[in-house]
Amino acid sequence: MSWARKPPIGHAEAVSEHTESTALRLRPPAHRVSPRAIGYWTTTAAILWIVLIGVQTLIVLTSDDAPAFLSVTLVVSCVLGPLHLIVMPQWRYRVHRWEVTGEAVYTQAGWLKQQWRIAPISRIQTVDIERDPFEQLFGLAKITVTTASAAGPLRIAGLRHDRALELADELTKTTQAIRGDAT
Repeated sequence: MSWARKPPIGHAEAVSEHTESTALRLRPPAHRVSPRAIGYWTTTAAILWIVLIGVQTLIVLTSDDAPAFLSVTLVVSCVLGPLHLIVMPQWRYRVHRWEVTGEAVYTQAGWLKQQWRIAPISRIQTVDIERDPFEQLFGLAKITVTTASAAGPLRIAGLRHDRALELADELTKTTQAIRGDAT
């Protein structure tokens, strides 16, 4: 039984390997999302809190024998809701970042659970722009970059709509210029 040995890496291969590993290191992306995202996140969260508090209030006020825990959850919601609306959008704005270089797409997102992602340009398969009604109201969009990765697509949310269009165009041109099958 013979064991095949891997040939030693030549200097050019080592430099290329070193350059790729340093160029694609996980790091904080350079760009923040649009400041309009703060208003968007606040509005969408406020709607959920208003519905939750409204339903709880309606049940407590219209029920002849409302459970005591429902009154407690109503008070807790009335305290946590405004606190959430003050803290969450600002925190998310500080955390959410993105960057596109000639080699990769970098994203950082979340507020309680934070996620950093990097995808080499050569692995990009599709670039999509999406806007829900509230994003349209705030002039925002999100970009979804689908890659050949088991981790799923990268999302950049909270971009100005015009910037999202420019970025999608830039990514499309860059990926078309890169040879490979994105797998």
